[in-house]
Amino acid sequence: MSDTLAFAQYMILRSTSEGFRYLFQNYWVNEDAPLSGSIFGFMPFAFSGTTVTKSGDNLPATIGFPNNELSRGWAETAVTNYWIATVSTVLVNSDNKSDTTILSQYNGQIISASWDETMLQLQMASVLDAVGIDVPRKRLTQQLVGNLPLTSSVRIG
Repeated sequence: MSDTLAFAQYMILRSTSEGFRYLFQNYWVNEDAPLSGSIFGFMPFAFSGTTVTKSGDNLPATIGFPNNELSRGWAETAVTNYWIATVSTVLVNSDNKSDTTILSQYNGQIISASWDETMLQLQMASVLDAVGIDVPRKRLTQQLVGNLPLTSSVRIG
């Protein structure tokens, strides 16, 4: 049987102080899937990101979830405490869960939320945007924000 390739997203949501995290993926329905040595549980979500440049993009990326009791509980905490999200877009082999290639990663801080009867959305700012708008807990560490572009000019004051 030939390999079938598709796009998927894996997301890590983590607090900046309590040390816990949630690991979600949106491809393997009702199943767990590995990525980089961790196991990600299924959670239907949609990610729409923006291109990050050396000066930031000044536009929030968005993560959309079903609006239900399960997601509202931690989403409220994520917004209140400015959690960090890392969303990896990957190419997956539908015949083999462990055969994935990371195509891109977006690191952002949760800055706001909105919801309606069916959908809950978390807005994120990239690290450069978060620093620019003075979002709290804006420490520039590789663990929180990933690698900065080599062409970035960052002043620490």
